[in-house]
Amino acid sequence: MSLLSVNNVSISFGGVAALSNVSLNVEADSLLGFIGPNGAGKTTLMRIITGMLRPHQGNVMLDGIDITNWPIHRRIGAGIALAQQIVRPLRSFNLLDNVAFAAGRARMTNPLSALVQTSRTTERACAMEFLELVGISDAAKAMPGELPLGYLKRLEVARALALKPKLLLLDEPLAGLNQSEAYSMADLIARLVGNGRSILLIEHNMREVARICPQLYVQENGCRLIQGPTAEVMASPELYRAYLGKEAS
Repeated sequence: MSLLSVNNVSISFGGVAALSNVSLNVEADSLLGFIGPNGAGKTTLMRIITGMLRPHQGNVMLDGIDITNWPIHRRIGAGIALAQQIVRPLRSFNLLDNVAFAAGRARMTNPLSALVQTSRTTERACAMEFLELVGISDAAKAMPGELPLGYLKRLEVARALALKPKLLLLDEPLAGLNQSEAYSMADLIARLVGNGRSILLIEHNMREVARICPQLYVQENGCRLIQGPTAEVMASPELYRAYLGKEAS
């Protein structure tokens, strides 16, 4: 059984179809690359998975349970976390407390109470483990405004990991990074998979996606184009046509 199943999902805005009968599957302990040209509807599908949007047709299943109408906080509690492309850390907190806040939130109904009503020592110890996992524990006491984008991207991943997700959605984590930083970040993403954790990686950096992802899902114009082993997808005429608008010669 798939960890995540999106089944025949459709949604329209102002009478214009943003997604049409889209289906994808993410297996347990797997890394799935999610690619497609600009305007393919990647962000719309991500918002449906996280609960920011409700589909007009179809359903979303997590561990065999229909979560289509669940609110965002309930999905987080069930094991879905999102690391967003645009990093928005808590600027008045250092990196350690940014992650500790998320770790506390995972256990609290009211996130504003997370650092007040739980043991700060416990949450900070947990937070340090996640900072070490993503390779930025050296900056634990630094403020977000003091650090470059590469650190902040890893901070965003650490905060998502602190929610202890079964499914981690990564929205363009390599955007804005130079080639060396992107390579290192991609390696980190690959290492995070397993032990009850799957990753759906939404990314435009085709080189790194193809390098680390065993499977790819491709979407075009709001429709599923192809899903399968990376080598097969990368060699497919459908992918060539989607990105270049013509058949492979």
